[in-house]
Amino acid sequence: PMAPRRGGRIGPISWMLRRRFGLEPRLQDVDGPARGAGHRRRFVLLALSLGPALYATYFLHGLLPNVVTVNETVDTALAWGENALLVVFMLLTCWLAAGFWTAVMGFFVLLRGGDRHLISRSAAAGAALPEARTAIVMPICNEDVRRVFAGLRATYESVARANALDHFDFYVLSDTGDPDVCVAELDAWNALREELGAESRLFYRHRRRRVKRKSGNIDDFCRRWGAKYRYMVVLDADSVMSGECLTTLVRLMEARPDAGIIQTAPRAVGRDTLHARVQQFSNHVYGPMFTAGLHYWQLGESHYWGHNAIIRLKPFIQHCTLAPLPGWGSLAGEILSHDFVEAALMRRAGYGVWIAYDLDGSYEEPPPNLLEEVKRDRRWCHGNLMNARLMFARGMHPVHRWVFLTGALAYLSAPLWLGFLALSTWLMVAHTNVEPQYFVMPHQLFPLWPSWRPEYAMALFMAVALVLVLPKLLAAILAAARGAASYGGTIRLMVSVVIEILMSALLAPVRMLFHTHFVFSALLGWEIQW
Repeated sequence: PMAPRRGGRIGPISWMLRRRFGLEPRLQDVDGPARGAGHRRRFVLLALSLGPALYATYFLHGLLPNVVTVNETVDTALAWGENALLVVFMLLTCWLAAGFWTAVMGFFVLLRGGDRHLISRSAAAGAALPEARTAIVMPICNEDVRRVFAGLRATYESVARANALDHFDFYVLSDTGDPDVCVAELDAWNALREELGAESRLFYRHRRRRVKRKSGNIDDFCRRWGAKYRYMVVLDADSVMSGECLTTLVRLMEARPDAGIIQTAPRAVGRDTLHARVQQFSNHVYGPMFTAGLHYWQLGESHYWGHNAIIRLKPFIQHCTLAPLPGWGSLAGEILSHDFVEAALMRRAGYGVWIAYDLDGSYEEPPPNLLEEVKRDRRWCHGNLMNARLMFARGMHPVHRWVFLTGALAYLSAPLWLGFLALSTWLMVAHTNVEPQYFVMPHQLFPLWPSWRPEYAMALFMAVALVLVLPKLLAAILAAARGAASYGGTIRLMVSVVIEILMSALLAPVRMLFHTHFVFSALLGWEIQW
Protein backbone atom coordinates (compact mmCIF):
# COMPACT_ATOMS: atom_id res chain seq x y z
CA PRO A 1 0.00 0.00 0.00
CA MET A 2 1.05 3.59 -0.70
CA ALA A 3 -1.03 6.24 1.03
CA PRO A 4 -0.21 9.97 0.83
CA ARG A 5 0.26 11.74 4.13
CA ARG A 6 -1.72 14.92 4.41
CA GLY A 7 0.54 17.74 5.48
CA GLY A 8 -2.14 20.02 6.90
CA ARG A 9 -2.14 23.73 6.19
CA ILE A 10 0.74 24.97 4.05
CA GLY A 11 0.39 28.73 4.35
CA PRO A 12 3.06 31.08 5.73
CA ILE A 13 0.97 32.02 8.80
CA SER A 14 0.49 28.40 9.92
CA TRP A 15 4.21 27.77 9.35
CA MET A 16 5.18 30.76 11.51
CA LEU A 17 2.77 29.66 14.24
CA ARG A 18 4.23 26.14 14.24
CA ARG A 19 7.74 27.54 14.58
CA ARG A 20 6.66 30.00 17.27
CA PHE A 21 5.08 27.32 19.48
CA GLY A 22 7.59 24.55 18.75
CA LEU A 23 5.17 22.41 16.73
CA GLU A 24 7.44 22.01 13.70
CA PRO A 25 8.76 18.39 13.54
CA ARG A 26 12.46 17.94 14.22
CA LEU A 27 14.36 16.61 11.23
CA GLN A 28 16.68 13.66 11.57
CA ASP A 29 20.35 14.37 10.94
CA VAL A 30 22.05 12.94 7.88
CA ASP A 31 25.84 12.52 7.90
CA GLY A 32 27.04 14.61 10.84
CA PRO A 33 30.23 16.14 9.32
CA ALA A 34 28.49 17.02 6.05
CA ARG A 35 25.59 18.55 8.00
CA GLY A 36 27.88 20.96 9.84
CA ALA A 37 29.73 21.86 6.64
CA GLY A 38 26.40 22.45 4.89
CA HIS A 39 25.24 24.95 7.52
CA ARG A 40 28.48 26.93 7.24
CA ARG A 41 28.52 26.90 3.47
CA ARG A 42 24.91 28.06 3.14
CA PHE A 43 25.48 30.92 5.54
CA VAL A 44 28.39 32.02 3.34
CA LEU A 45 26.22 31.74 0.22
CA LEU A 46 23.51 33.86 1.84
CA ALA A 47 26.04 36.55 2.73
CA LEU A 48 27.66 36.46 -0.72
CA SER A 49 24.26 36.79 -2.42
CA LEU A 50 22.69 39.46 -0.23
CA GLY A 51 25.78 41.63 0.21
CA PRO A 52 26.45 42.41 -3.48
CA ALA A 53 22.72 42.72 -4.17
CA LEU A 54 22.25 45.34 -1.46
CA TYR A 55 25.38 47.24 -2.50
CA ALA A 56 24.39 47.21 -6.19
CA THR A 57 20.91 48.46 -5.27
CA TYR A 58 22.40 51.26 -3.17
CA PHE A 59 24.69 52.08 -6.09
CA LEU A 60 21.74 52.23 -8.50
CA HIS A 61 19.84 54.47 -6.09
CA GLY A 62 22.65 57.00 -6.35
CA LEU A 63 22.59 56.79 -10.14
CA LEU A 64 18.94 57.65 -10.63
CA PRO A 65 18.56 61.17 -12.07
CA ASN A 66 18.09 63.80 -9.38
CA VAL A 67 15.40 65.93 -11.00
CA VAL A 68 13.45 68.32 -8.80
CA THR A 69 10.07 69.52 -10.00
CA VAL A 70 7.28 71.56 -8.54
CA ASN A 71 4.55 69.16 -9.62
CA GLU A 72 3.66 67.04 -6.59
CA THR A 73 1.79 64.44 -8.68
CA VAL A 74 4.79 63.92 -10.94
CA ASP A 75 7.12 63.78 -7.93
CA THR A 76 5.01 61.05 -6.30
CA ALA A 77 4.74 58.97 -9.49
CA LEU A 78 8.49 59.16 -10.09
CA ALA A 79 9.24 58.27 -6.48
CA TRP A 80 7.01 55.21 -6.59
CA GLY A 81 8.47 54.17 -9.93
CA GLU A 82 12.04 54.51 -8.65
CA ASN A 83 11.28 52.54 -5.48
CA ALA A 84 9.66 49.76 -7.49
CA LEU A 85 12.67 49.70 -9.82
CA LEU A 86 15.06 49.37 -6.86
CA VAL A 87 13.07 46.49 -5.32
CA VAL A 88 12.96 44.56 -8.60
CA PHE A 89 16.67 45.23 -9.20
CA MET A 90 17.57 43.97 -5.72
CA LEU A 91 15.64 40.72 -6.25
CA LEU A 92 17.23 40.14 -9.64
CA THR A 93 20.79 40.89 -8.52
CA CYS A 94 20.39 38.59 -5.51
CA TRP A 95 19.20 35.84 -7.88
CA LEU A 96 22.15 36.48 -10.24
CA ALA A 97 24.64 36.55 -7.36
CA ALA A 98 23.46 33.18 -6.05
CA GLY A 99 23.98 31.62 -9.49
CA PHE A 100 27.35 33.33 -9.88
CA TRP A 101 28.74 32.05 -6.57
CA THR A 102 27.37 28.58 -7.26
CA ALA A 103 29.39 28.52 -10.49
CA VAL A 104 32.50 29.98 -8.85
CA MET A 105 32.49 27.41 -6.05
CA GLY A 106 31.94 24.67 -8.62
CA PHE A 107 35.01 25.95 -10.47
CA PHE A 108 37.20 25.74 -7.37
CA VAL A 109 35.80 22.33 -6.38
CA LEU A 110 36.63 20.87 -9.80
CA LEU A 111 39.97 22.64 -9.90
CA ARG A 112 41.10 20.99 -6.69
CA GLY A 113 39.75 17.57 -7.66
CA GLY A 114 36.41 17.29 -5.86
CA ASP A 115 34.66 17.82 -2.55
CA ARG A 116 35.67 15.80 0.50
CA HIS A 117 31.95 15.16 1.18
CA LEU A 118 31.32 13.79 -2.33
CA ILE A 119 29.14 10.71 -1.99
CA SER A 120 30.88 8.79 -4.77
CA ARG A 121 33.87 8.43 -2.44
CA SER A 122 31.76 6.21 -0.19
CA ALA A 123 31.91 3.04 -2.31
CA ALA A 124 34.91 0.81 -2.82
CA ALA A 125 35.71 0.55 -6.53
CA GLY A 126 36.04 -3.24 -6.51
CA ALA A 127 33.20 -4.05 -4.12
CA ALA A 128 30.88 -6.82 -5.24
CA LEU A 129 27.30 -6.01 -6.13
CA PRO A 130 24.81 -6.88 -3.37
CA GLU A 131 22.28 -9.65 -3.71
CA ALA A 132 19.48 -7.11 -3.35
CA ARG A 133 17.88 -6.54 -6.73
CA THR A 134 17.35 -3.26 -8.56
CA ALA A 135 14.51 -2.34 -10.91
CA ILE A 136 15.24 -0.06 -13.86
CA VAL A 137 11.92 1.58 -14.75
CA MET A 138 11.11 3.72 -17.77
CA PRO A 139 7.72 5.52 -17.61
CA ILE A 140 6.49 6.48 -21.09
CA CYS A 141 3.41 8.20 -22.52
CA ASN A 142 2.86 8.53 -26.29
CA GLU A 143 6.59 8.59 -27.00
CA ASP A 144 8.61 7.75 -30.11
CA VAL A 145 8.55 3.95 -29.85
CA ARG A 146 11.73 3.34 -31.84
CA ARG A 147 13.68 5.83 -29.73
CA VAL A 148 12.39 4.41 -26.44
CA PHE A 149 13.36 0.83 -27.16
CA ALA A 150 16.65 1.75 -28.83
CA GLY A 151 17.67 3.58 -25.66
CA LEU A 152 16.50 0.70 -23.50
CA ARG A 153 18.50 -1.74 -25.67
CA ALA A 154 21.64 0.37 -25.24
CA THR A 155 21.21 0.39 -21.45
CA TYR A 156 20.47 -3.35 -21.32
CA GLU A 157 23.48 -4.28 -23.47
CA SER A 158 25.76 -2.05 -21.39
CA VAL A 159 24.60 -3.80 -18.20
CA ALA A 160 25.24 -7.14 -19.90
CA ARG A 161 28.80 -6.07 -20.80
CA ALA A 162 29.30 -5.17 -17.12
CA ASN A 163 28.28 -8.76 -16.18
CA ALA A 164 25.54 -7.39 -13.91
CA LEU A 165 22.32 -8.61 -15.54
CA ASP A 166 21.59 -10.92 -12.61
CA HIS A 167 21.13 -7.88 -10.38
CA PHE A 168 18.73 -5.84 -12.56
CA ASP A 169 15.24 -6.10 -14.03
CA PHE A 170 13.87 -3.71 -16.66
CA TYR A 171 10.31 -2.33 -16.76
CA VAL A 172 8.61 -0.27 -19.44
CA LEU A 173 5.66 1.46 -17.73
CA SER A 174 3.29 2.75 -20.39
CA ASP A 175 0.62 5.41 -19.91
CA THR A 176 0.04 5.71 -23.65
CA GLY A 177 -3.53 6.48 -24.65
CA ASP A 178 -3.23 6.04 -28.44
CA PRO A 179 -4.18 2.41 -29.35
CA ASP A 180 -1.89 2.36 -32.40
CA VAL A 181 1.08 3.48 -30.32
CA CYS A 182 0.23 0.84 -27.69
CA VAL A 183 0.34 -1.87 -30.35
CA ALA A 184 3.68 -0.53 -31.60
CA GLU A 185 5.03 -0.61 -28.04
CA LEU A 186 3.97 -4.23 -27.56
CA ASP A 187 5.51 -5.26 -30.87
CA ALA A 188 8.77 -3.49 -30.07
CA TRP A 189 8.89 -5.01 -26.58
CA ASN A 190 8.30 -8.54 -27.86
CA ALA A 191 10.93 -8.12 -30.57
CA LEU A 192 13.48 -6.76 -28.10
CA ARG A 193 12.85 -9.55 -25.59
CA GLU A 194 13.44 -12.18 -28.26
CA GLU A 195 16.55 -10.51 -29.69
CA LEU A 196 18.17 -10.06 -26.28
CA GLY A 197 16.90 -13.30 -24.73
CA ALA A 198 15.44 -11.17 -21.95
CA GLU A 199 12.10 -12.90 -21.33
CA SER A 200 12.76 -13.05 -17.58
CA ARG A 201 14.28 -9.56 -17.23
CA LEU A 202 12.45 -7.16 -19.55
CA PHE A 203 8.80 -6.42 -18.70
CA TYR A 204 6.07 -4.21 -20.12
CA ARG A 205 2.96 -2.89 -18.37
CA HIS A 206 0.24 -0.71 -19.88
CA ARG A 207 -1.70 1.13 -17.18
CA ARG A 208 -5.41 1.27 -17.82
CA ARG A 209 -6.35 3.67 -15.04
CA ARG A 210 -4.01 6.58 -15.74
CA VAL A 211 -4.07 8.88 -12.70
CA LYS A 212 -1.48 11.33 -11.30
CA ARG A 213 0.56 11.28 -14.51
CA LYS A 214 4.18 10.14 -14.15
CA SER A 215 4.15 10.04 -10.36
CA GLY A 216 1.03 7.85 -10.46
CA ASN A 217 2.77 5.59 -12.98
CA ILE A 218 5.70 5.11 -10.58
CA ASP A 219 3.29 4.62 -7.65
CA ASP A 220 1.52 1.85 -9.54
CA PHE A 221 4.82 0.06 -10.12
CA CYS A 222 5.75 0.39 -6.45
CA ARG A 223 2.42 -1.04 -5.28
CA ARG A 224 2.61 -4.01 -7.63
CA TRP A 225 6.29 -4.93 -7.66
CA GLY A 226 8.16 -2.57 -5.31
CA ALA A 227 8.47 -5.18 -2.53
CA LYS A 228 10.62 -7.36 -4.81
CA TYR A 229 13.41 -4.75 -5.04
CA ARG A 230 15.61 -2.74 -2.73
CA TYR A 231 16.38 0.00 -5.25
CA MET A 232 14.77 1.59 -8.30
CA VAL A 233 16.50 3.52 -11.10
CA VAL A 234 14.13 5.87 -12.94
CA LEU A 235 14.78 6.64 -16.62
CA ASP A 236 13.07 9.09 -18.95
CA ALA A 237 11.97 8.06 -22.42
CA ASP A 238 15.14 9.68 -23.82
CA SER A 239 17.52 8.42 -21.11
CA VAL A 240 20.46 6.03 -21.48
CA MET A 241 22.72 4.85 -18.66
CA SER A 242 25.83 2.69 -18.78
CA GLY A 243 26.22 -0.54 -16.86
CA GLU A 244 29.20 0.87 -15.00
CA CYS A 245 27.20 3.90 -13.85
CA LEU A 246 24.27 1.74 -12.71
CA THR A 247 26.43 -0.72 -10.76
CA THR A 248 28.29 2.18 -9.12
CA LEU A 249 25.00 3.71 -8.00
CA VAL A 250 23.96 0.43 -6.38
CA ARG A 251 27.30 0.16 -4.56
CA LEU A 252 26.93 3.74 -3.33
CA MET A 253 23.49 2.96 -1.94
CA GLU A 254 24.84 -0.08 -0.14
CA ALA A 255 27.74 1.91 1.29
CA ARG A 256 25.45 4.73 2.48
CA PRO A 257 22.32 3.36 4.18
CA ASP A 258 21.32 6.95 5.03
CA ALA A 259 21.04 7.86 1.32
CA GLY A 260 17.52 7.87 -0.08
CA ILE A 261 18.15 9.27 -3.57
CA ILE A 262 21.38 9.63 -5.55
CA GLN A 263 20.99 11.79 -8.62
CA THR A 264 23.45 11.65 -11.51
CA ALA A 265 24.23 14.63 -13.76
CA PRO A 266 23.00 13.52 -17.22
CA ARG A 267 24.97 14.60 -20.28
CA ALA A 268 22.92 16.03 -23.16
CA VAL A 269 23.57 14.02 -26.34
CA GLY A 270 21.96 12.70 -29.49
CA ARG A 271 20.65 15.79 -31.30
CA ASP A 272 22.02 17.43 -34.45
CA THR A 273 20.00 20.65 -34.88
CA LEU A 274 21.80 23.95 -34.30
CA HIS A 275 19.69 24.77 -31.24
CA ALA A 276 20.28 21.35 -29.68
CA ARG A 277 24.00 21.41 -30.49
CA VAL A 278 24.33 24.70 -28.61
CA GLN A 279 22.44 23.24 -25.65
CA GLN A 280 24.61 20.10 -25.68
CA PHE A 281 27.75 22.22 -25.78
CA SER A 282 26.51 24.28 -22.82
CA ASN A 283 25.67 21.13 -20.89
CA HIS A 284 29.09 19.56 -21.51
CA VAL A 285 31.18 22.68 -20.79
CA TYR A 286 29.18 24.60 -18.17
CA GLY A 287 27.07 21.82 -16.66
CA PRO A 288 29.75 20.02 -14.57
CA MET A 289 30.83 23.27 -12.93
CA PHE A 290 27.31 24.39 -12.00
CA THR A 291 26.37 20.92 -10.75
CA ALA A 292 29.51 20.72 -8.61
CA GLY A 293 28.58 24.11 -7.18
CA LEU A 294 25.06 22.92 -6.37
CA HIS A 295 26.50 19.91 -4.55
CA TYR A 296 28.92 22.16 -2.65
CA TRP A 297 26.09 24.24 -1.17
CA GLN A 298 23.44 21.51 -0.78
CA LEU A 299 25.34 18.31 0.13
CA GLY A 300 22.76 15.81 1.46
CA GLU A 301 19.78 18.07 0.69
CA SER A 302 20.27 18.18 -3.07
CA HIS A 303 18.00 18.19 -6.11
CA TYR A 304 16.26 15.24 -7.68
CA TRP A 305 15.36 15.76 -11.36
CA GLY A 306 12.99 12.81 -11.74
CA HIS A 307 15.19 10.61 -13.93
CA ASN A 308 18.67 9.10 -14.21
CA ALA A 309 18.70 8.59 -10.44
CA ILE A 310 18.59 5.67 -8.01
CA ILE A 311 16.00 5.56 -5.21
CA ARG A 312 15.81 3.46 -2.04
CA LEU A 313 12.40 1.89 -2.44
CA LYS A 314 11.29 1.18 1.11
CA PRO A 315 11.34 4.81 2.38
CA PHE A 316 10.10 6.00 -1.00
CA ILE A 317 7.01 3.78 -0.69
CA GLN A 318 6.45 4.74 2.95
CA HIS A 319 7.01 8.49 2.78
CA CYS A 320 7.05 9.86 -0.78
CA THR A 321 3.51 9.32 -2.07
CA LEU A 322 2.17 12.68 -3.20
CA ALA A 323 -1.02 14.19 -1.81
CA PRO A 324 -2.94 16.83 -3.78
CA LEU A 325 -2.28 20.42 -2.80
CA PRO A 326 -5.22 21.77 -0.79
CA GLY A 327 -7.31 24.69 -1.92
CA TRP A 328 -8.78 25.69 -5.23
CA GLY A 329 -7.57 27.32 -8.41
CA SER A 330 -4.75 26.64 -10.84
CA LEU A 331 -2.11 26.13 -8.12
CA ALA A 332 -4.06 23.46 -6.23
CA GLY A 333 -4.82 19.83 -6.92
CA GLU A 334 -2.53 17.10 -8.22
CA ILE A 335 1.18 17.92 -8.05
CA LEU A 336 2.61 18.26 -11.56
CA SER A 337 6.38 18.48 -10.98
CA HIS A 338 6.82 15.54 -8.64
CA ASP A 339 10.62 15.30 -8.45
CA PHE A 340 11.46 18.24 -6.14
CA VAL A 341 8.61 17.24 -3.84
CA GLU A 342 9.72 13.61 -3.62
CA ALA A 343 13.24 14.74 -2.76
CA ALA A 344 11.90 16.97 0.03
CA LEU A 345 9.73 14.15 1.39
CA MET A 346 12.67 11.74 1.32
CA ARG A 347 14.78 14.20 3.31
CA ARG A 348 11.89 14.80 5.72
CA ALA A 349 11.88 11.03 6.35
CA GLY A 350 15.53 11.19 7.45
CA TYR A 351 17.29 10.11 4.25
CA GLY A 352 19.79 12.16 2.28
CA VAL A 353 19.41 13.30 -1.33
CA TRP A 354 22.76 13.56 -3.11
CA ILE A 355 24.12 14.57 -6.51
CA ALA A 356 26.88 12.28 -7.77
CA TYR A 357 28.04 14.83 -10.34
CA ASP A 358 31.29 13.01 -11.10
CA LEU A 359 29.71 9.77 -12.36
CA ASP A 360 30.04 9.22 -16.11
CA GLY A 361 27.65 7.15 -18.18
CA SER A 362 24.38 9.05 -17.66
CA TYR A 363 22.78 10.60 -20.77
CA GLU A 364 19.61 12.31 -22.00
CA GLU A 365 18.46 14.16 -25.12
CA PRO A 366 17.73 17.92 -25.11
CA PRO A 367 14.79 19.45 -27.01
CA PRO A 368 15.61 19.70 -30.74
CA ASN A 369 14.40 23.29 -31.18
CA LEU A 370 13.24 26.36 -29.29
CA LEU A 371 9.52 25.57 -29.64
CA GLU A 372 9.95 22.12 -28.08
CA GLU A 373 12.03 23.70 -25.31
CA VAL A 374 9.40 26.29 -24.41
CA LYS A 375 6.60 23.68 -24.57
CA ARG A 376 8.50 21.76 -21.89
CA ASP A 377 9.17 24.98 -19.97
CA ARG A 378 5.45 25.77 -19.83
CA ARG A 379 4.80 22.49 -18.01
CA TRP A 380 7.75 23.00 -15.67
CA CYS A 381 6.71 26.59 -14.97
CA HIS A 382 3.22 25.56 -13.84
CA GLY A 383 4.60 22.68 -11.77
CA ASN A 384 7.25 24.81 -10.05
CA LEU A 385 4.77 27.56 -9.22
CA MET A 386 2.57 24.92 -7.57
CA ASN A 387 5.54 23.53 -5.65
CA ALA A 388 6.35 26.98 -4.29
CA ARG A 389 3.34 26.60 -1.99
CA LEU A 390 5.19 23.75 -0.25
CA MET A 391 7.78 26.19 1.07
CA PHE A 392 5.60 26.34 4.19
CA ALA A 393 4.68 22.64 4.43
CA ARG A 394 5.21 20.82 7.72
CA GLY A 395 8.62 19.28 8.39
CA MET A 396 10.45 20.37 5.22
CA HIS A 397 14.20 20.95 5.43
CA PRO A 398 15.18 24.63 4.98
CA VAL A 399 17.27 23.79 1.92
CA HIS A 400 14.32 22.15 0.21
CA ARG A 401 12.14 25.13 1.08
CA TRP A 402 14.77 27.19 -0.73
CA VAL A 403 14.72 24.70 -3.65
CA PHE A 404 10.96 25.24 -4.00
CA LEU A 405 11.54 29.00 -4.03
CA THR A 406 14.37 28.91 -6.57
CA GLY A 407 12.35 26.58 -8.80
CA ALA A 408 9.61 29.19 -8.95
CA LEU A 409 12.08 32.07 -9.35
CA ALA A 410 13.57 30.35 -12.39
CA TYR A 411 10.35 31.43 -14.15
CA LEU A 412 9.22 34.39 -12.02
CA SER A 413 12.51 36.10 -12.88
CA ALA A 414 11.20 36.54 -16.45
CA PRO A 415 8.31 38.89 -15.54
CA LEU A 416 10.68 40.60 -13.08
CA TRP A 417 13.15 41.31 -15.90
CA LEU A 418 10.31 42.48 -18.12
CA GLY A 419 9.06 44.73 -15.32
CA PHE A 420 12.57 46.10 -14.79
CA LEU A 421 12.87 46.97 -18.49
CA ALA A 422 9.41 48.57 -18.54
CA LEU A 423 10.02 50.60 -15.36
CA SER A 424 13.45 51.82 -16.44
CA THR A 425 12.08 52.83 -19.86
CA TRP A 426 9.15 54.67 -18.30
CA LEU A 427 11.43 56.48 -15.85
CA MET A 428 13.75 57.53 -18.67
CA VAL A 429 10.84 58.96 -20.66
CA ALA A 430 9.33 60.62 -17.58
CA HIS A 431 12.58 62.29 -16.53
CA THR A 432 13.20 63.41 -20.10
CA ASN A 433 9.78 65.04 -20.47
CA VAL A 434 9.66 66.71 -17.05
CA GLU A 435 11.01 70.23 -17.04
CA PRO A 436 13.46 70.59 -14.14
CA GLN A 437 13.21 73.46 -11.68
CA TYR A 438 16.54 74.99 -10.69
CA PHE A 439 15.19 77.32 -7.99
CA VAL A 440 12.74 75.53 -5.69
CA MET A 441 13.06 77.52 -2.46
CA PRO A 442 12.39 81.19 -1.68
CA HIS A 443 15.48 83.38 -1.84
CA GLN A 444 17.61 80.49 -3.16
CA LEU A 445 21.05 81.86 -4.04
CA PHE A 446 22.44 79.09 -6.28
CA PRO A 447 20.59 76.83 -8.76
CA LEU A 448 20.08 73.12 -8.06
CA TRP A 449 21.52 71.35 -11.10
CA PRO A 450 20.25 67.90 -12.18
CA SER A 451 23.01 65.30 -11.77
CA TRP A 452 23.84 62.32 -13.97
CA ARG A 453 27.00 60.16 -13.90
CA PRO A 454 27.04 57.95 -17.02
CA GLU A 455 30.44 56.46 -16.15
CA TYR A 456 28.99 55.05 -12.93
CA ALA A 457 26.03 53.61 -14.84
CA MET A 458 28.43 51.95 -17.28
CA ALA A 459 30.39 50.50 -14.35
CA LEU A 460 27.21 48.97 -12.90
CA PHE A 461 26.26 47.59 -16.31
CA MET A 462 29.70 46.01 -16.74
CA ALA A 463 29.49 44.47 -13.26
CA VAL A 464 26.17 42.79 -14.08
CA ALA A 465 27.54 41.62 -17.45
CA LEU A 466 30.59 40.18 -15.69
CA VAL A 467 28.36 38.21 -13.29
CA LEU A 468 26.57 36.71 -16.30
CA VAL A 469 29.60 35.96 -18.50
CA LEU A 470 32.45 35.15 -16.08
CA PRO A 471 31.06 31.71 -15.04
CA LYS A 472 31.04 30.64 -18.70
CA LEU A 473 34.61 31.81 -19.16
CA LEU A 474 35.71 29.96 -16.01
CA ALA A 475 34.04 26.78 -17.29
CA ALA A 476 35.82 27.16 -20.63
CA ILE A 477 39.17 27.65 -18.86
CA LEU A 478 38.50 24.54 -16.80
CA ALA A 479 37.59 22.53 -19.91
CA ALA A 480 40.74 23.75 -21.70
CA ALA A 481 42.91 22.88 -18.70
CA ARG A 482 41.51 19.34 -18.67
CA GLY A 483 42.12 18.92 -22.40
CA ALA A 484 40.12 20.52 -25.19
CA ALA A 485 40.74 17.81 -27.79
CA SER A 486 37.11 16.65 -27.66
CA TYR A 487 36.05 20.21 -28.57
CA GLY A 488 38.47 20.52 -31.49
CA GLY A 489 41.22 22.27 -29.54
CA THR A 490 41.43 25.33 -27.31
CA ILE A 491 40.82 27.88 -30.07
CA ARG A 492 37.67 26.13 -31.32
CA LEU A 493 36.50 25.73 -27.73
CA MET A 494 36.79 29.49 -27.11
CA VAL A 495 35.11 30.33 -30.43
CA SER A 496 32.26 27.98 -29.50
CA VAL A 497 31.90 29.73 -26.13
CA VAL A 498 31.62 33.11 -27.88
CA ILE A 499 29.00 31.72 -30.29
CA GLU A 500 27.04 30.22 -27.38
CA ILE A 501 27.11 33.54 -25.49
CA LEU A 502 25.86 35.42 -28.56
CA MET A 503 23.05 32.94 -29.18
CA SER A 504 22.05 33.00 -25.51
CA ALA A 505 21.93 36.80 -25.63
CA LEU A 506 19.74 36.71 -28.74
CA LEU A 507 17.37 34.10 -27.31
CA ALA A 508 17.17 35.61 -23.81
CA PRO A 509 14.44 38.18 -24.70
CA VAL A 510 12.45 35.47 -26.52
CA ARG A 511 12.63 33.15 -23.52
CA MET A 512 11.76 36.07 -21.22
CA LEU A 513 8.54 36.79 -23.12
CA PHE A 514 7.59 33.09 -23.30
CA HIS A 515 8.22 32.55 -19.59
CA THR A 516 6.31 35.70 -18.66
CA HIS A 517 3.37 34.40 -20.67
CA PHE A 518 3.66 31.00 -18.94
CA VAL A 519 3.69 32.57 -15.46
CA PHE A 520 0.51 34.54 -16.12
CA SER A 521 -1.07 31.52 -17.82
CA ALA A 522 -0.43 29.41 -14.72
CA LEU A 523 -1.72 32.07 -12.34
CA LEU A 524 -4.84 32.62 -14.45
CA GLY A 525 -5.57 28.89 -14.66
CA TRP A 526 -5.22 28.41 -18.42
CA GLU A 527 -5.25 24.69 -19.18
CA ILE A 528 -2.05 22.93 -20.27
CA GLN A 529 -1.35 19.48 -21.65
CA TRP A 530 1.03 17.51 -19.42
